[in-house]
Amino acid sequence: MAETPCLDVRGVSKTFRDGGQTVTALENVSLAARPGEFITIIGPSGSGKSTLFNLITGLAEPDTGEIVFDCGPVRKRAGRVGYMPQRDLLLPWRTVLDNVILGPELDGRPRREARRRAREMMPLFGLAGFEDAFPDTLSGGMRQRAALLRTFLTDRDVLLLDEPFGALDALTRRELQRWLLDVWQRFQKTILFITHDVEEAVFLADRVLVFSARPGRIVKELHVTLPRPRQSISLLSTELREMEAELLDTLRAANGDPALPDAR
Repeated sequence: MAETPCLDVRGVSKTFRDGGQTVTALENVSLAARPGEFITIIGPSGSGKSTLFNLITGLAEPDTGEIVFDCGPVRKRAGRVGYMPQRDLLLPWRTVLDNVILGPELDGRPRREARRRAREMMPLFGLAGFEDAFPDTLSGGMRQRAALLRTFLTDRDVLLLDEPFGALDALTRRELQRWLLDVWQRFQKTILFITHDVEEAVFLADRVLVFSARPGRIVKELHVTLPRPRQSISLLSTELREMEAELLDTLRAANGDPALPDAR
């Protein structure tokens, strides 16, 4: 893996005004993501994880610090990364095919070529035969697959995924975790993935970053030593469980809540 970061967040802080009060969402957050790396981010609710994604995408501006792509600062961050928010946000009046080509359309690429490429990738994303279906006919897992295909078709090297599997049942979630690893290993994108599931964080990642309670700070970086590919690794393996326990201990200290209701 190359050592030069493709995304470098340097000392970023962000505050908001809420009801006449100043709320610090992030405080001096720094991270570097390298090409092809899979990073998961966990932390208590309200710790600024989604705020960080909004800053990286250019939907908000940091108060201090900078965000650098490919070793250089950029004035315009919008459009530099692919972003999938917590909800799939599929347009109900568009078919699956027309939903997944939104990225190329917004980039001004030829619609015919975008549709051709999307059709080619439908089988890989488990959507073959559903090109002309509308979102309300799909299961939750298939909607997430469609949203992920839409994100991949932006052709960005860095993808931000904000709890994409959080609303799914346990069986579907496990299936999509393994499937996502297959897709990631094939395309070698750099992925930042927010989750509240510690097991998911370890199973997917090269590195896990733990955020503290607000104001969000990175209080731990865990390098995951599980071998890849991971599809055959047992979720009951001793090494995986030991890393989960280490992260849970960090979350307890960061959150000040031994019950950890937010770290399922």
